[in-house]
Amino acid sequence: MATPTQRELFKLLRTQAGLKQEVYNKTLHIFNEFKQEAEKLPALFHQENNNSGEKILFEYVDRSPFEFDLKFGADVLIFMMHTNVFEFSRDHEVMRTSYVKEDPRRSYCGIIQIFNFLNDSFKYNRVNDLGYMIGRVFINREMHYFIEGKREIGLLYNNFNTSRINKTSITGLIRSAMMYTINFDLLTPDFNNVKEVTVAEMQDTIDRMTIRTGKRLGYRFQADKANGDTLI
Repeated sequence: MATPTQRELFKLLRTQAGLKQEVYNKTLHIFNEFKQEAEKLPALFHQENNNSGEKILFEYVDRSPFEFDLKFGADVLIFMMHTNVFEFSRDHEVMRTSYVKEDPRRSYCGIIQIFNFLNDSFKYNRVNDLGYMIGRVFINREMHYFIEGKREIGLLYNNFNTSRINKTSITGLIRSAMMYTINFDLLTPDFNNVKEVTVAEMQDTIDRMTIRTGKRLGYRFQADKANGDTLI
């Protein structure tokens, strides 16, 4: 490989840096729209259920420019935007599409990740509890998007060629993530995994015990593959 000239080097830097900055700006814009749509949901829920007499947790929390939480019932969904820009691996199905082959720059994407935890894990500072990534959204410079995720999420939003993200698709994605989370039930861990407890663990407060809690504790996340999920 020949040593690049200064002009070639600087041109490549401008091209790549400019592309990544554009993708970052588009992703941040979309993430702010996620925030706006998510922020509306608690008020709509409480308005619809204000006469039921039931006190069900549903709230939006803006953590930072790159993170927000949706807390509902026993769960919390954490939406996080990565501050870096990524390209799909050469083996990824997106790289084989005519859309990307026509313009390889389309494969550079920002990422918004969606995690599911139990509310009590944070409320009681149970640092050993488990959470799960249930989806991640890839957004390119043309606002096309692709989602890898579980069930309701990954199977509905995976046409990178034609899908352009907008408020309608953002709202649908948030609702789908909530639907999956609500249906993703907490399972009792295997007895053999929790039958032994040390004296130190018992002396500590129950809320800080090192017995993990997670919705699928004791099972590999990939076990859902049999149900037709798109794996992360």
